[in-house]
Amino acid sequence: MIYLKVLLGVSLLAGVASGADIEPTWESLAANYQVPEWFVDGKIGVWFHWGISSAADENRPNDGSHYGRRMYSPPPEGKADKDLSMNETLTKWHIERYGPLEAFGYEDLIPLFKAEKWDPDALVKFVKDNGARFVMPVACHHDNFDMYDSFHPWNSVNMGPQRDTLKEWKEAATKHGLKFGVSTHLYWSPRFFANARKYQKPATAEWQLFNMDYSPSGYATQDSWNEHWYARCWDIIQKYDPDMFNNDSPYPKIGGGKGLGVKLFTDFVNRDLKENNGNQTVVLSFKDGNKDRAAFTYNLERGGAGEIKPEPWMWATDLSGGWFYRKTAVNRMSIPVMVGNGIDAMSKNGVVMLNVALRGDGTLPEKQAAYLTAFGDFLKINGEGIYGTRPWKTFGEGPLKVKDGRQGENHHEFSQQDIRFTTKDGVLYAFVLAPPTQDIVIKTLASGGLFDREIASIELMGSDEKIKWNRNASGLTIELADTLPGQIVNGFRIHSKQ
Repeated sequence: MIYLKVLLGVSLLAGVASGADIEPTWESLAANYQVPEWFVDGKIGVWFHWGISSAADENRPNDGSHYGRRMYSPPPEGKADKDLSMNETLTKWHIERYGPLEAFGYEDLIPLFKAEKWDPDALVKFVKDNGARFVMPVACHHDNFDMYDSFHPWNSVNMGPQRDTLKEWKEAATKHGLKFGVSTHLYWSPRFFANARKYQKPATAEWQLFNMDYSPSGYATQDSWNEHWYARCWDIIQKYDPDMFNNDSPYPKIGGGKGLGVKLFTDFVNRDLKENNGNQTVVLSFKDGNKDRAAFTYNLERGGAGEIKPEPWMWATDLSGGWFYRKTAVNRMSIPVMVGNGIDAMSKNGVVMLNVALRGDGTLPEKQAAYLTAFGDFLKINGEGIYGTRPWKTFGEGPLKVKDGRQGENHHEFSQQDIRFTTKDGVLYAFVLAPPTQDIVIKTLASGGLFDREIASIELMGSDEKIKWNRNASGLTIELADTLPGQIVNGFRIHSKQ
């Protein structure tokens, strides 16, 4: 605790010592936060969920990516399997697979988490080759296990892989020229292990892993917990100097939490400003939809945007079907829909973050690799209409309407009537979100409409074929090309007369 208080005391002075202008208030952060160009230009990132639960039996029942939370709910004796809840089903399976909870708790999975085939250099190269411009591994999930060299003793250097995974991820990102982000999910941890508490004994090492010193229902107003959370997060920032910090949990509020949430966030940005002569180079992201989105980059996880958003935002989705690896998990979003959703997000000022869930041994499952490869194939042909672009006057047109807000992301197939726009250097790019089978009609580009210039030429990206087109008051009609280079999405480059 002495080290913790010293660390906290030093970090609390960070903003003052820097001489930066951002005060630890939402108003000051909103007035000063600036999204760096690398993030808006880079467009594509890959999130890595990987940890203790990745090493549990891959054929386990659905755990909702919260194995440690759900495994401590033994069903009543005699209750039929068909009537069991998700928690009870998993707990029954866990006991049958590993033994009684008293004998084999969550902590006993750690020796199974070996990362024996993990090659961060190869993984980062693979995602870069398929279009990623930044990576974001999970530093700590709700299970309170740090995937780095932490002052918290339950970490991946002391046990499990016995490797500083954040350090190795960052080294690989730097080698391959990608930006490096971190994601922490720590704040829910005392509540996460509420059902595990009755299985813990005082004066054991496990006492600290299961957060027994903090109230599972009242931790948000416990100074000791909020200070601990702050110190753990600041430790990540100081040691690994991330380009992006994603807080994937709640945070201490201004009231009961003494404002340590906004204090951490402003200290993170102020630290960056001090080191870069007043220029912001870092991204701060989280999910709080109630705060002014000018103060941070909104993580619109598994959701979508109905219209172009005034501030850049992040569409985060999962390619594994469960965030953490489980062999039987199914991604209900098809590959074509995933690609279309990504283009839709980028046409609305969004940045795409695709999560992959590694196996416990550190390898990338083939099904998830196929999603990344499909996006990569699209970008190899159409990347000029994606990287460095900005939204146009309108995002596009078509019958498929994307729900606005978190959760409820689109799973419906796009049609050739669904068109999305981006623009860069005076060029308009139009993407057809399904392989066309007939001439393409873009009503938005009718003469006398939003595109108020004459069209000089239209080219199909990835093709040398001469494109025939006609424009009138009803729309722009592009004749179907003989050969389409894009298996999922085809993009057109539209030049106007000067």
